[in-house]
Amino acid sequence: MTGIISAFIGGSYGAPFMNATTSGATETTSGNYKIASFNGSGSFTVNSLGGDPTEGDKVDYLVVAGGGSGAKAGGGGGAGGMKSGTGQTVTAIAYTITVGSGGAAQSGTGAGNNGTGSSFDSLVTTTGGGKGGNQSTNTAGGNGGSGGGGNNNAPRGLGTAGEGNDGGSPAPDPPYTPARAGGGGGKTAAGQTAPNTSTDGNGGDGEANSISGTSVSYAGGGGAASNAGAGTTGGSGGGGNGNQSSSGGNGGANLGGGGGATGTGTNSGAGGDGVVIIKWRFQ
Repeated sequence: MTGIISAFIGGSYGAPFMNATTSGATETTSGNYKIASFNGSGSFTVNSLGGDPTEGDKVDYLVVAGGGSGAKAGGGGGAGGMKSGTGQTVTAIAYTITVGSGGAAQSGTGAGNNGTGSSFDSLVTTTGGGKGGNQSTNTAGGNGGSGGGGNNNAPRGLGTAGEGNDGGSPAPDPPYTPARAGGGGGKTAAGQTAPNTSTDGNGGDGEANSISGTSVSYAGGGGAASNAGAGTTGGSGGGGNGNQSSSGGNGGANLGGGGGATGTGTNSGAGGDGVVIIKWRFQ
């Protein structure tokens, strides 16, 4: 009788670890663990919990939102918000997975576009990256997971605590003549404030995470590019480069990187789409 009771308490007639299935994910196996990578929206369904007191009802996660796009003649796009963790408790239900899109590139003179948020249902949510700001339209860098860079009289965007950092400010401060733009913020560093009147700011660096089985950097900010000046570098983790006379670099796909700005090129860089990754013990 005691054995039967223990089996039911353990779930699935004594199975020590959970049984889960996914829709819309790419699944891989690493030893005793399964890893589900969502590059688009889908679902994670816990069919039954396990009885193991440490890992029977726990998962690890990485949730990265879509990055903002850079401006045309302005600041770099901010990275999508990033959260990661271990030992998240789950129950035997279906969880909706949402993967945020990167902000669209800007082809006309103006600010970029914000990215959209990602989520592991209601358990973990992140905020889309902020757009790069533009002086001609007096549009500030967007607030977001990480903020977009500012330009001239368009101030930087602010990041969200626990998800990313602020965008970089324009220089000089004031009188803003001539103007140089700030880079987009990243997960571990703010976008670089334009260091002088002839140099735009680089994007802030992202953060490395090994949940997929390989160390990958996510959520880097995009580099800035005003109407004059040299190109800039996007932050590690998919931040797009800022380019003076050619199009801005796109944020890394499924890394949540911010797009790079362009000075006089055809268009700014688009923000990179986000990603959700879930890891659990299955045997």
